[in-house]
Order: sequence, then C-alpha cells, then structure tokens
Amino acid sequence: MTPQVLTLIAPPGGLSAARLALARDALRALGAETGASDWLAPEEAADLPFAGLAAEQAAAAARQALSADDAPGVDAIAQAAEGRRKRLLLADMDSTIVTTETLDELAAYAGLKDRIAEITRRAMNGELDFRAALLERVGMLAGLPLDALERTWEATEMMPGARELVATMRAHGAHCVLVSGGFTFFTSRVARTLGFDEHYSNTLLDDGKALTGRVAEPILGRDAKLATLKRIAAERGLPLSATLAVGDGANDLDMLTAAGLGVAFHAKPIVAAAARARVDHTDLRALLFAQGYRASDLRA
Repeated sequence: MTPQVLTLIAPPGGLSAARLALARDALRALGAETGASDWLAPEEAADLPFAGLAAEQAAAAARQALSADDAPGVDAIAQAAEGRRKRLLLADMDSTIVTTETLDELAAYAGLKDRIAEITRRAMNGELDFRAALLERVGMLAGLPLDALERTWEATEMMPGARELVATMRAHGAHCVLVSGGFTFFTSRVARTLGFDEHYSNTLLDDGKALTGRVAEPILGRDAKLATLKRIAAERGLPLSATLAVGDGANDLDMLTAAGLGVAFHAKPIVAAAARARVDHTDLRALLFAQGYRASDLRA
C-alpha cells in the first residue's frame, strides 16, 4: 500500500491531541492503517500517516469527524507522503493572495461596486463566461480616472499567511508565480511586495488620464492559467506532480486539477466541491504545513 499522509490544520490553539485521535479513529473505522502522529506546529498542525484508504476519502472522513463539535474548524489535506514538498507555486491573486477582489474595489470609485461585485461572484462560481464577464465589468469603468487605481492599491491587504507562503517556499528553492485574471497594475505590486519570481495577468488600457473600458488582448483566463502552469513546469524541467496551485474561482479549476497539489482556498462552492484539496478555515500557511514544513521552518 502506498504510504499517505493526512495533514490537519486548525487556527492556532484549535487542534488538540483529542481531536487528532478523533480523526485517527475515523480513518481506522474505514479500514485504514495509521501510524504515529507528528506535530508540525503545537495545537495548530499535525501529520497523520495512513495507508489503505483513498486520499479524498481520508480527508472527507477527518473533516466530518472534526465538524461534530463546537471547536474551531479544521482543514484536512491528504496526499501521497512522497513528493509532497513542491518546487513550483502558481497562485491566483484576488481573494487568494490578497483579501479582496481588486476589480470590485476599483469599481467603488465609479459608484458601481455592488453591481460589478455581483458579476464577479457569478463568474467566479462558474455561472458566467469569464472572458465575457471581464469585458463587461471593465467596460463599465470607462472614464474612471487613473488615480482610482492607486487608491485601490493603497487599501489592498495581503492575505494572512501569504508572506510566509512565498518566503518559505523560495527559501527552500521553489519558484513562485502569481497568475491572475486581474490586472498587471496590481499583480506587479503584489509580486514585488511578496517576492514572487514572476507575475502574469491582464492589462487595463488607458488614455493617459482615465481607463478606456478596454483590456489588452490576449485575455488571461481559465485556459491561460493552465497553460502557464504547464509551460513554466516544462521550462524548469519539473513534472506537474512537483507543482502546487492555489485559487478560489472557477477560472482556477483547470490549474488546480492539473497541479500535483491543487488547493481551493476559501473557494466558491463549485471550486471547493471539485478540488482534490481545500482550505476553508485557516490561512495560507496551511499550504506550507500540507507540504510538511514545520512552524520552525516558516519564513516571513
């Protein structure tokens, strides 16, 4: 049987030995063999080796067992024990590496935030074609002065754990790439702030004073995210099994499915349901614990 590992991650202080035992018992009840647990961060993250059970089944069983009490939510990621530390990270930006949808926040300066945010919500849940929804939303911002971009950036916050995710993976030799259906104005600044090696996104067109309501072609969407993952992995001589992808929207799904570890992060329902791994309760450091990094390994 292939050795596998179940990583449990809770908000700090939310994972006790008793809760870890509940997860172990849930796996054993399904016929799995389990090994000794290993704390990655005291009362926050731990590994539980197992065999004889599919990874998705093990994670689902653990989540169900640990959702029966009133304690903090626990994320469960199960995968093969070998090769879990990844050498290439591809990360979505909006609502993943930053806490907001930057286009929605930009729309606030045109008095259109609620209207555009609803289109964004539907597009990210796979209800609308991404390209058409992007063109519609950007078109509504024609004439918006360029200083709205800078004001939006000044209010943009990094997602908790984002700095540690990028810094730790880079410190251990991984290549980190930001790939977004958003815009270069923001991805360039996020990449510089956090230390991403590369960034790819769309370009808003302007006349020097205001937005024109148009986007430069080609538009980076769902297919382009997958293509970027495959291209960079090939350029670096890496199998897709050595890659990690993270995102929250429907345009991330192909990328998440193809990556060695694809994580739906606080994702839209359609994405959380389809992804092989998900993080619903904790921050981006969960992606480091899932790779076997210990608290003492984390960089900022």
